[in-house]
Amino acid sequence: MSVRKKLMVLHRVCWIAFVAMAVAGVFVGHLYPFWLTFVPAAAAITIALLLSRTGAVSRAREPHRRPAVEVGPPVAGRWVAVNSPADKVPSHGTHVYGQAYAIDIVAEPGGEGDASADAVDMSGGEGVPARPPFRWVWPIARRNRDFPAFGAPLLAVADATVVHASHGQRDHLSRNSGLGLLYLMLFEAPFRDMHGAGKIVGNHVVLDLGEGVFALYAHVRHGSLQVKAGDTVRAGQQLARCGNSGNSTEPHVHFQLMDDPDLDVARGIPFTWRGIGVPSHGEAFTAGESGAASPSSPSSSSPSPSASIPMRPDPS
Repeated sequence: MSVRKKLMVLHRVCWIAFVAMAVAGVFVGHLYPFWLTFVPAAAAITIALLLSRTGAVSRAREPHRRPAVEVGPPVAGRWVAVNSPADKVPSHGTHVYGQAYAIDIVAEPGGEGDASADAVDMSGGEGVPARPPFRWVWPIARRNRDFPAFGAPLLAVADATVVHASHGQRDHLSRNSGLGLLYLMLFEAPFRDMHGAGKIVGNHVVLDLGEGVFALYAHVRHGSLQVKAGDTVRAGQQLARCGNSGNSTEPHVHFQLMDDPDLDVARGIPFTWRGIGVPSHGEAFTAGESGAASPSSPSSSSPSPSASIPMRPDPS
């Protein structure tokens, strides 16, 4: 087990110890000084800062940063980028879980004939629904089928081998409101973090693209897998469907390239989508069924403040 892996495990143990001590202090009484309860939490935050810092330092010391790996787009239709490495690195505020160059994208149908029209939840609804805007108060949560990204096919970005594929976690309601976001950050995210990276990214697929490059698709829809570990897939082949599992405010695709299939030790790798590049925050793009793609004009609607919460441990 590497030092980084041990630190990640210790980070989770510290948070579990903090919760256990806090609960014991409430229900059992004063078994120890009150201040002692916060020692594990302080240790966990320190470890998180250390892990993120070491990721930044190692990247800065690279004599020649690894060039971006060109792959196909993971979706078809019209989408808008959120939390993009085109704007800042690390894109999600932290280097942990290999997400330094990760990107989030949300579906923004462009009208009749858009390739994303078949990507919505097939529940008998008419047409492609418009993406609901972020609201500070009401409604607190929305159903997943209200979002055009929900159920969108996820496509293999290259010929690859499936390393991991899971779809057992539920798709929760959206958290694209002020109150919903607060609930996610204060309650859901910390407890998922204690369970490990698998709960943070939710249902997910990891592909081995060869030459030490791995692709991660996070927040996959429950029960939508069409592949399993060990399968060989071709570029453009459907892997699963977009969902809303794990640390996610709404149905969207979290995509990243990394150098290891283990998220606890993985480091991010820059990517570029063939025919698209790397769209910046709020930039719309259209990808075709056959992998052909073209950039679009900036989206007229504002992306959610955070399509997915930065995968903890992120001290910000």
